Amino acid sequence: MRRNRNVKIVATLGPASSDHATILALFEAGADVFRLNMSHGSHDDIRARHAIVRQIEAEAGRPIALLADLQGPKLRVGTFATGAVELEEGAAFRLDLDQKPGDVHRVQLPHPEIFAALEPGSELLVNDGKIRLTVRECGAGFADCTVSVGGVISDRKGVNVPDVVLPLAALSEKDRRDLEFVCELGVDWLALSFVQRPEDVTEARALARGRAAILAKIEKPSAVKCFDEILAVSDGIMVARGDLGVELPVHAVPPIQKRLVRRARAAAKPVIVATQMLESMIESPMPTRAEVSDVATAIYEGADAVMLSAESAAGAYPVEAVRTMDNVAISVEGDPTWREVINASRRIEHTGIADGIVAAAREIAETTDIKAICCFTESGSTAAKVARERPHVPIIALSTIPGTLRRLCLTWGIHCVATGPIDRFKSAVVSAARAAVDLKLATEVDQIVVTAGVPFNQPGTTNILRVAPCDERLIYRAEAE
Repeated sequence: MRRNRNVKIVATLGPASSDHATILALFEAGADVFRLNMSHGSHDDIRARHAIVRQIEAEAGRPIALLADLQGPKLRVGTFATGAVELEEGAAFRLDLDQKPGDVHRVQLPHPEIFAALEPGSELLVNDGKIRLTVRECGAGFADCTVSVGGVISDRKGVNVPDVVLPLAALSEKDRRDLEFVCELGVDWLALSFVQRPEDVTEARALARGRAAILAKIEKPSAVKCFDEILAVSDGIMVARGDLGVELPVHAVPPIQKRLVRRARAAAKPVIVATQMLESMIESPMPTRAEVSDVATAIYEGADAVMLSAESAAGAYPVEAVRTMDNVAISVEGDPTWREVINASRRIEHTGIADGIVAAAREIAETTDIKAICCFTESGSTAAKVARERPHVPIIALSTIPGTLRRLCLTWGIHCVATGPIDRFKSAVVSAARAAVDLKLATEVDQIVVTAGVPFNQPGTTNILRVAPCDERLIYRAEAE
Protein backbone atom coordinates (compact mmCIF):
# COMPACT_ATOMS: atom_id res chain seq x y z
CA MET A 1 0.00 0.00 0.00
CA ARG A 2 1.48 3.32 -1.07
CA ARG A 3 0.30 6.84 -0.35
CA ASN A 4 -0.88 9.22 -3.05
CA ARG A 5 0.57 12.25 -1.29
CA ASN A 6 3.90 13.58 -0.05
CA VAL A 7 3.09 15.01 3.39
CA LYS A 8 2.98 12.40 6.16
CA ILE A 9 0.24 11.92 8.78
CA VAL A 10 0.99 11.28 12.45
CA ALA A 11 -1.87 9.76 14.47
CA THR A 12 -1.81 9.60 18.27
CA LEU A 13 -2.97 6.35 19.84
CA GLY A 14 -5.10 6.37 22.97
CA PRO A 15 -8.29 5.02 24.53
CA ALA A 16 -10.24 5.47 21.29
CA SER A 17 -7.58 3.72 19.21
CA SER A 18 -6.03 0.89 21.18
CA ASP A 19 -7.33 -2.26 19.52
CA HIS A 20 -6.02 -3.98 16.40
CA ALA A 21 -9.06 -3.21 14.26
CA THR A 22 -9.00 0.54 14.96
CA ILE A 23 -5.24 0.93 14.54
CA LEU A 24 -5.41 -1.02 11.28
CA ALA A 25 -8.23 1.24 10.11
CA LEU A 26 -6.14 4.31 10.98
CA PHE A 27 -3.23 2.92 8.96
CA GLU A 28 -5.44 2.09 5.99
CA ALA A 29 -7.01 5.55 6.18
CA GLY A 30 -3.57 7.17 5.85
CA ALA A 31 -1.59 7.19 9.10
CA ASP A 32 2.15 6.85 8.41
CA VAL A 33 3.45 7.35 11.96
CA PHE A 34 1.82 6.42 15.26
CA ARG A 35 2.46 8.58 18.32
CA LEU A 36 2.62 7.04 21.77
CA ASN A 37 1.85 9.77 24.30
CA MET A 38 3.81 9.01 27.46
CA SER A 39 1.70 11.52 29.39
CA HIS A 40 -1.22 9.11 29.23
CA GLY A 41 -1.40 5.37 29.70
CA SER A 42 0.73 2.85 31.57
CA HIS A 43 3.76 1.02 30.24
CA ASP A 44 1.54 -1.99 29.70
CA ASP A 45 -0.78 0.14 27.53
CA ILE A 46 2.19 1.45 25.52
CA ARG A 47 3.63 -2.05 25.11
CA ALA A 48 0.31 -3.38 23.81
CA ARG A 49 -0.08 -0.55 21.26
CA HIS A 50 3.52 -1.00 20.14
CA ALA A 51 2.94 -4.72 19.56
CA ILE A 52 -0.21 -4.08 17.50
CA VAL A 53 1.57 -1.54 15.26
CA ARG A 54 4.46 -3.92 14.66
CA GLN A 55 1.99 -6.70 13.84
CA ILE A 56 0.21 -4.46 11.32
CA GLU A 57 3.59 -3.49 9.88
CA ALA A 58 4.43 -7.16 9.29
CA GLU A 59 1.01 -7.82 7.77
CA ALA A 60 1.23 -4.78 5.46
CA GLY A 61 4.81 -5.48 4.39
CA ARG A 62 5.89 -1.85 4.70
CA PRO A 63 7.59 0.14 7.47
CA ILE A 64 5.56 2.08 10.03
CA ALA A 65 7.19 4.57 12.39
CA LEU A 66 6.50 4.79 16.12
CA LEU A 67 7.06 8.09 17.91
CA ALA A 68 7.19 8.13 21.71
CA ASP A 69 6.35 11.58 23.08
CA LEU A 70 7.89 12.12 26.52
CA GLN A 71 5.86 14.14 29.00
CA GLY A 72 8.71 16.48 29.87
CA PRO A 73 8.54 19.08 32.64
CA LYS A 74 4.91 19.72 31.86
CA LEU A 75 2.70 20.72 34.75
CA ARG A 76 -0.37 18.52 34.76
CA VAL A 77 -3.30 18.05 37.11
CA GLY A 78 -4.02 14.60 38.56
CA THR A 79 -7.10 12.49 37.90
CA PHE A 80 -10.79 13.01 38.65
CA ALA A 81 -13.12 10.50 40.26
CA THR A 82 -15.52 10.88 37.33
CA GLY A 83 -12.85 11.43 34.66
CA ALA A 84 -13.97 15.02 34.05
CA VAL A 85 -15.81 17.87 35.77
CA GLU A 86 -17.14 21.22 34.61
CA LEU A 87 -15.84 24.33 36.37
CA GLU A 88 -18.24 27.27 36.51
CA GLU A 89 -17.00 30.84 36.17
CA GLY A 90 -16.63 32.48 39.58
CA ALA A 91 -16.47 29.17 41.47
CA ALA A 92 -13.75 28.32 43.99
CA PHE A 93 -11.29 25.62 42.99
CA ARG A 94 -8.31 24.28 44.91
CA LEU A 95 -5.06 22.78 43.63
CA ASP A 96 -3.09 20.72 46.14
CA LEU A 97 -0.70 17.78 46.58
CA ASP A 98 -3.36 15.33 47.80
CA GLN A 99 -3.32 12.19 45.59
CA LYS A 100 -7.04 11.51 46.04
CA PRO A 101 -9.07 11.74 42.80
CA GLY A 102 -10.38 15.23 42.19
CA ASP A 103 -13.91 16.62 41.98
CA VAL A 104 -15.59 19.91 41.15
CA HIS A 105 -13.94 21.54 44.19
CA ARG A 106 -10.29 20.39 43.96
CA VAL A 107 -7.69 18.29 42.16
CA GLN A 108 -4.08 17.26 42.67
CA LEU A 109 -1.28 19.28 41.11
CA PRO A 110 1.75 17.06 41.82
CA HIS A 111 4.38 19.78 41.48
CA PRO A 112 5.56 21.26 44.80
CA GLU A 113 7.80 23.72 42.96
CA ILE A 114 4.81 25.52 41.49
CA PHE A 115 3.27 26.27 44.86
CA ALA A 116 6.58 27.71 46.06
CA ALA A 117 6.64 30.07 43.08
CA LEU A 118 2.98 31.15 43.06
CA GLU A 119 1.63 34.29 44.69
CA PRO A 120 -1.85 35.84 44.96
CA GLY A 121 -2.94 37.21 41.60
CA SER A 122 -0.98 34.63 39.58
CA GLU A 123 -2.91 33.16 36.69
CA LEU A 124 -2.92 29.46 35.80
CA LEU A 125 -3.98 28.33 32.34
CA VAL A 126 -5.39 24.79 32.05
CA ASN A 127 -5.88 22.69 28.90
CA ASP A 128 -4.10 25.02 26.48
CA GLY A 129 -5.63 28.10 28.12
CA LYS A 130 -9.26 27.01 27.72
CA ILE A 131 -9.69 27.23 31.51
CA ARG A 132 -8.22 30.10 33.55
CA LEU A 133 -7.71 30.13 37.30
CA THR A 134 -6.69 33.16 39.38
CA VAL A 135 -4.84 32.47 42.64
CA ARG A 136 -6.54 33.99 45.72
CA GLU A 137 -4.40 32.41 48.40
CA CYS A 138 -1.50 29.97 48.31
CA GLY A 139 1.02 28.27 50.52
CA ALA A 140 3.23 25.22 50.75
CA GLY A 141 1.31 22.55 48.89
CA PHE A 142 -1.89 24.36 47.91
CA ALA A 143 -3.39 27.17 45.87
CA ASP A 144 -6.95 28.38 46.37
CA CYS A 145 -8.19 29.81 43.09
CA THR A 146 -11.18 31.48 41.50
CA VAL A 147 -12.34 30.21 38.13
CA SER A 148 -12.09 33.23 35.81
CA VAL A 149 -12.87 31.23 32.65
CA GLY A 150 -14.80 28.00 33.11
CA GLY A 151 -15.03 24.80 31.14
CA VAL A 152 -14.56 21.05 31.32
CA ILE A 153 -11.38 19.85 33.02
CA SER A 154 -10.36 16.20 32.82
CA ASP A 155 -7.56 13.82 33.81
CA ARG A 156 -3.95 15.02 33.44
CA LYS A 157 -4.68 18.23 31.56
CA GLY A 158 -1.72 20.55 31.23
CA VAL A 159 -1.18 23.68 33.31
CA ASN A 160 0.77 26.77 32.19
CA VAL A 161 1.90 29.60 34.42
CA PRO A 162 2.98 32.30 31.95
CA ASP A 163 3.86 34.94 34.56
CA VAL A 164 5.95 32.67 36.81
CA VAL A 165 9.43 31.34 36.05
CA LEU A 166 9.79 27.72 37.18
CA PRO A 167 13.22 26.08 37.38
CA LEU A 168 12.45 22.68 35.86
CA ALA A 169 14.85 19.98 34.69
CA ALA A 170 14.63 19.04 31.01
CA LEU A 171 13.94 15.39 31.82
CA SER A 172 12.04 14.35 34.92
CA GLU A 173 12.62 11.02 36.60
CA LYS A 174 9.47 9.79 34.89
CA ASP A 175 10.88 10.89 31.52
CA ARG A 176 14.10 8.98 32.16
CA ARG A 177 12.20 5.81 33.02
CA ASP A 178 9.91 6.25 30.01
CA LEU A 179 12.85 6.94 27.70
CA GLU A 180 14.63 3.75 28.67
CA PHE A 181 11.40 1.75 28.44
CA VAL A 182 10.47 2.90 24.90
CA CYS A 183 14.05 2.62 23.62
CA GLU A 184 14.19 -0.97 24.83
CA LEU A 185 10.73 -1.53 23.35
CA GLY A 186 11.98 -0.34 19.97
CA VAL A 187 10.43 3.02 19.02
CA ASP A 188 11.88 4.98 16.13
CA TRP A 189 11.53 8.57 17.32
CA LEU A 190 11.72 10.24 20.73
CA ALA A 191 9.88 13.55 21.05
CA LEU A 192 11.21 15.81 23.82
CA SER A 193 8.64 18.11 25.39
CA PHE A 194 9.34 21.66 26.54
CA VAL A 195 12.85 21.85 25.16
CA GLN A 196 14.42 25.14 26.19
CA ARG A 197 18.05 24.84 25.08
CA PRO A 198 20.23 22.57 22.90
CA GLU A 199 21.67 20.89 26.01
CA ASP A 200 18.22 19.37 26.65
CA VAL A 201 18.49 17.52 23.33
CA THR A 202 22.08 16.37 23.83
CA GLU A 203 21.17 14.99 27.26
CA ALA A 204 18.35 12.90 25.77
CA ARG A 205 20.57 11.75 22.91
CA ALA A 206 23.16 10.47 25.37
CA LEU A 207 20.48 8.49 27.18
CA ALA A 208 19.01 7.10 23.94
CA ARG A 209 22.42 5.82 22.77
CA GLY A 210 21.40 5.71 19.12
CA ARG A 211 18.34 3.53 19.72
CA ALA A 212 15.94 6.25 18.52
CA ALA A 213 16.13 9.53 16.63
CA ILE A 214 15.56 12.69 18.66
CA LEU A 215 12.80 15.16 17.82
CA ALA A 216 12.65 18.48 19.67
CA LYS A 217 9.22 19.96 20.41
CA ILE A 218 9.21 23.74 20.15
CA GLU A 219 6.65 25.03 22.63
CA LYS A 220 8.58 27.50 24.83
CA PRO A 221 9.62 31.08 23.98
CA SER A 222 13.19 30.22 24.98
CA ALA A 223 13.23 27.43 22.37
CA VAL A 224 12.13 29.86 19.67
CA LYS A 225 14.95 32.23 20.59
CA CYS A 226 17.67 29.58 20.29
CA PHE A 227 15.98 27.52 17.59
CA ASP A 228 18.97 27.30 15.27
CA GLU A 229 21.11 25.80 18.03
CA ILE A 230 18.37 23.29 18.95
CA LEU A 231 17.87 22.39 15.28
CA ALA A 232 21.59 21.70 14.86
CA VAL A 233 21.58 18.96 17.53
CA SER A 234 18.13 17.49 16.73
CA ASP A 235 17.09 14.89 14.14
CA GLY A 236 13.67 16.48 13.69
CA ILE A 237 11.36 19.24 14.94
CA MET A 238 7.75 19.47 16.11
CA VAL A 239 6.00 22.84 16.10
CA ALA A 240 3.78 22.18 19.14
CA ARG A 241 1.36 25.05 18.82
CA GLY A 242 -0.77 24.32 21.88
CA ASP A 243 1.61 25.36 24.61
CA LEU A 244 3.38 27.77 22.27
CA GLY A 245 0.10 29.64 21.83
CA VAL A 246 -0.36 29.74 25.60
CA GLU A 247 3.16 30.83 26.47
CA LEU A 248 3.17 33.46 23.70
CA PRO A 249 0.44 35.69 22.22
CA VAL A 250 -1.66 33.47 19.98
CA HIS A 251 -1.18 35.84 17.02
CA ALA A 252 2.59 35.29 17.23
CA VAL A 253 2.32 31.56 16.50
CA PRO A 254 1.59 31.55 12.70
CA PRO A 255 4.72 33.51 11.70
CA ILE A 256 6.81 31.39 14.09
CA GLN A 257 5.37 28.24 12.49
CA LYS A 258 6.32 29.42 9.00
CA ARG A 259 9.84 30.36 10.10
CA LEU A 260 10.52 27.07 11.87
CA VAL A 261 9.17 24.94 9.01
CA ARG A 262 11.44 26.67 6.50
CA ARG A 263 14.53 26.40 8.67
CA ALA A 264 13.96 22.72 9.39
CA ARG A 265 13.40 22.00 5.70
CA ALA A 266 16.62 23.83 4.75
CA ALA A 267 18.47 21.63 7.23
CA ALA A 268 16.94 18.46 5.69
CA LYS A 269 15.32 17.54 9.00
CA PRO A 270 11.65 16.51 9.21
CA VAL A 271 9.26 18.98 10.80
CA ILE A 272 5.80 18.18 12.19
CA VAL A 273 3.05 20.78 12.60
CA ALA A 274 0.89 19.74 15.54
CA THR A 275 -1.96 20.59 17.92
CA GLN A 276 -5.63 21.31 17.34
CA MET A 277 -5.47 20.72 13.61
CA LEU A 278 -8.92 19.08 13.44
CA GLU A 279 -10.01 19.78 17.01
CA SER A 280 -13.75 19.79 16.29
CA MET A 281 -13.53 16.20 15.01
CA ILE A 282 -13.08 15.01 18.58
CA GLU A 283 -16.86 15.29 18.77
CA SER A 284 -17.99 15.86 15.17
CA PRO A 285 -17.58 13.73 12.04
CA MET A 286 -17.01 16.92 10.04
CA PRO A 287 -14.22 19.47 10.51
CA THR A 288 -14.69 23.22 10.30
CA ARG A 289 -13.57 25.09 7.20
CA ALA A 290 -11.02 26.94 9.35
CA GLU A 291 -9.47 23.65 10.48
CA VAL A 292 -9.22 22.38 6.92
CA SER A 293 -7.52 25.65 5.97
CA ASP A 294 -5.10 25.23 8.88
CA VAL A 295 -4.07 21.75 7.71
CA ALA A 296 -3.79 23.02 4.14
CA THR A 297 -1.59 25.93 5.24
CA ALA A 298 0.91 23.58 6.88
CA ILE A 299 1.04 21.53 3.68
CA TYR A 300 1.53 24.63 1.51
CA GLU A 301 4.36 25.65 3.85
CA GLY A 302 6.18 22.40 3.07
CA ALA A 303 5.84 20.67 6.45
CA ASP A 304 6.97 17.05 6.40
CA ALA A 305 4.05 15.88 8.53
CA VAL A 306 0.81 17.00 10.14
CA MET A 307 -0.35 15.48 13.40
CA LEU A 308 -3.57 14.44 15.10
CA SER A 309 -3.62 14.40 18.90
CA ALA A 310 -6.89 13.95 20.78
CA GLU A 311 -8.71 13.65 17.45
CA SER A 312 -7.35 10.11 16.99
CA ALA A 313 -6.47 9.27 20.61
CA ALA A 314 -9.71 10.05 22.41
CA GLY A 315 -12.16 11.39 19.84
CA ALA A 316 -15.37 9.82 18.62
CA TYR A 317 -14.21 9.78 14.98
CA PRO A 318 -10.51 8.80 14.88
CA VAL A 319 -10.58 7.09 11.47
CA GLU A 320 -12.63 9.89 9.92
CA ALA A 321 -10.08 12.43 11.22
CA VAL A 322 -7.20 10.61 9.51
CA ARG A 323 -9.22 10.20 6.33
CA THR A 324 -10.04 13.93 6.35
CA MET A 325 -6.37 14.84 6.71
CA ASP A 326 -5.49 12.47 3.87
CA ASN A 327 -8.14 14.01 1.60
CA VAL A 328 -7.00 17.55 2.40
CA ALA A 329 -3.39 16.62 1.61
CA ILE A 330 -4.29 15.02 -1.73
CA SER A 331 -6.42 18.04 -2.66
CA VAL A 332 -3.72 20.59 -1.76
CA GLU A 333 -0.94 18.70 -3.53
CA GLY A 334 -3.11 18.48 -6.63
CA ASP A 335 -3.28 22.27 -6.77
CA PRO A 336 -0.77 23.82 -9.24
CA THR A 337 -0.31 26.70 -6.78
CA TRP A 338 1.05 24.24 -4.18
CA ARG A 339 3.95 23.34 -6.46
CA GLU A 340 4.64 27.03 -7.13
CA VAL A 341 4.71 27.80 -3.40
CA ILE A 342 6.95 24.80 -2.64
CA ASN A 343 9.41 25.78 -5.37
CA ALA A 344 9.47 29.42 -4.29
CA SER A 345 10.34 28.49 -0.71
CA ARG A 346 13.33 26.35 -1.75
CA ARG A 347 16.43 27.94 -0.21
CA ILE A 348 19.25 25.44 0.10
CA GLU A 349 22.99 25.70 0.58
CA HIS A 350 24.86 22.83 -1.05
CA THR A 351 28.11 22.08 0.74
CA GLY A 352 29.18 18.52 -0.16
CA ILE A 353 29.16 15.74 -2.74
CA ALA A 354 25.85 14.29 -1.54
CA ASP A 355 24.24 17.75 -1.71
CA GLY A 356 25.40 18.14 -5.29
CA ILE A 357 24.18 14.68 -6.30
CA VAL A 358 20.68 15.12 -4.88
CA ALA A 359 20.41 18.59 -6.45
CA ALA A 360 21.43 17.05 -9.78
CA ALA A 361 18.87 14.27 -9.30
CA ARG A 362 16.15 16.86 -8.87
CA GLU A 363 17.23 18.85 -11.92
CA ILE A 364 17.37 15.72 -14.08
CA ALA A 365 13.89 14.75 -12.92
CA GLU A 366 12.65 18.26 -13.71
CA THR A 367 14.00 18.26 -17.28
CA THR A 368 13.68 14.60 -18.31
CA ASP A 369 10.91 12.04 -18.27
CA ILE A 370 11.95 10.47 -14.98
CA LYS A 371 9.36 8.61 -12.88
CA ALA A 372 11.14 8.37 -9.51
CA ILE A 373 14.34 9.17 -7.63
CA CYS A 374 15.65 6.05 -5.88
CA CYS A 375 18.12 6.48 -3.02
CA PHE A 376 20.15 3.75 -1.39
CA THR A 377 20.75 4.92 2.17
CA GLU A 378 22.30 3.60 5.36
CA SER A 379 21.58 6.42 7.79
CA GLY A 380 18.73 8.04 5.87
CA SER A 381 20.58 11.33 5.30
CA THR A 382 20.73 11.08 1.50
CA ALA A 383 17.00 10.35 1.22
CA ALA A 384 16.30 13.27 3.58
CA LYS A 385 18.39 15.56 1.38
CA VAL A 386 16.45 14.48 -1.70
CA ALA A 387 13.22 15.22 0.19
CA ARG A 388 14.58 18.67 1.09
CA GLU A 389 14.71 19.40 -2.64
CA ARG A 390 10.96 18.70 -2.87
CA PRO A 391 11.19 17.07 -6.34
CA HIS A 392 8.05 16.71 -8.46
CA VAL A 393 8.58 12.93 -8.78
CA PRO A 394 8.26 10.31 -5.99
CA ILE A 395 11.24 9.45 -3.80
CA ILE A 396 12.03 5.82 -3.01
CA ALA A 397 14.40 5.13 -0.11
CA LEU A 398 15.98 1.67 -0.16
CA SER A 399 17.90 0.28 2.78
CA THR A 400 18.88 -2.95 4.45
CA ILE A 401 18.29 -1.36 7.86
CA PRO A 402 14.66 -1.50 9.13
CA GLY A 403 15.26 1.28 11.67
CA THR A 404 16.40 3.68 8.96
CA LEU A 405 13.32 3.01 6.85
CA ARG A 406 11.00 3.43 9.81
CA ARG A 407 12.52 6.79 10.73
CA LEU A 408 12.16 7.96 7.13
CA CYS A 409 8.40 7.34 7.33
CA LEU A 410 8.25 10.80 8.91
CA THR A 411 9.99 12.55 6.01
CA TRP A 412 8.15 14.26 3.15
CA GLY A 413 7.54 12.33 -0.04
CA ILE A 414 9.52 9.19 0.80
CA HIS A 415 8.35 5.66 0.00
CA CYS A 416 10.37 3.24 2.13
CA VAL A 417 11.43 -0.13 0.71
CA ALA A 418 13.51 -2.85 2.39
CA THR A 419 16.16 -4.41 0.22
CA GLY A 420 18.60 -7.27 0.58
CA PRO A 421 22.38 -6.84 0.84
CA ILE A 422 23.87 -4.89 -2.07
CA ASP A 423 27.53 -5.18 -3.08
CA ARG A 424 27.45 -4.07 -6.77
CA PHE A 425 25.94 -0.99 -8.31
CA LYS A 426 24.23 -2.96 -11.08
CA SER A 427 22.32 -5.04 -8.54
CA ALA A 428 21.39 -1.79 -6.77
CA VAL A 429 19.91 -0.44 -10.02
CA VAL A 430 17.93 -3.65 -10.51
CA SER A 431 16.55 -3.45 -6.96
CA ALA A 432 15.58 0.19 -7.49
CA ALA A 433 13.83 -0.58 -10.78
CA ARG A 434 11.89 -3.45 -9.20
CA ALA A 435 10.83 -1.23 -6.30
CA ALA A 436 9.57 1.51 -8.64
CA VAL A 437 7.57 -1.00 -10.69
CA ASP A 438 6.22 -2.86 -7.64
CA LEU A 439 5.00 0.43 -6.15
CA LYS A 440 3.36 1.25 -9.50
CA LEU A 441 5.36 4.45 -9.70
CA ALA A 442 6.88 3.35 -13.00
CA THR A 443 6.55 0.73 -15.73
CA GLU A 444 9.22 -1.25 -17.55
CA VAL A 445 9.37 1.32 -20.35
CA ASP A 446 10.15 4.19 -17.92
CA GLN A 447 13.37 5.59 -16.49
CA ILE A 448 14.43 6.34 -12.92
CA VAL A 449 17.31 8.16 -11.23
CA VAL A 450 19.38 6.05 -8.83
CA THR A 451 21.77 7.42 -6.21
CA ALA A 452 24.11 5.27 -4.14
CA GLY A 453 27.49 5.23 -2.48
CA VAL A 454 30.56 3.12 -3.15
CA PRO A 455 31.79 1.39 -1.07
CA PHE A 456 28.35 0.03 -0.21
CA ASN A 457 26.89 -0.35 3.28
CA GLN A 458 28.74 2.67 4.67
CA PRO A 459 26.91 5.83 5.75
CA GLY A 460 27.93 9.13 4.19
CA THR A 461 29.38 7.70 0.97
CA THR A 462 26.83 8.84 -1.65
CA ASN A 463 28.90 9.45 -4.77
CA ILE A 464 27.04 7.91 -7.75
CA LEU A 465 24.07 9.05 -9.82
CA ARG A 466 22.67 7.00 -12.69
CA VAL A 467 19.74 7.47 -15.03
CA ALA A 468 18.55 3.92 -15.55
CA PRO A 469 15.79 2.05 -17.36
CA CYS A 470 13.26 0.00 -15.44
CA ASP A 471 13.58 -2.84 -17.94
CA GLU A 472 15.94 -5.31 -16.26
CA ARG A 473 17.06 -6.70 -19.61
CA LEU A 474 18.42 -3.29 -20.56
CA ILE A 475 20.17 -3.00 -17.21
CA TYR A 476 21.90 -6.35 -17.63
CA ARG A 477 22.88 -5.50 -21.21
CA ALA A 478 24.78 -2.48 -19.98
CA GLU A 479 28.51 -2.53 -19.61
CA ALA A 480 29.69 -4.98 -16.95
CA GLU A 481 30.36 -3.43 -13.53
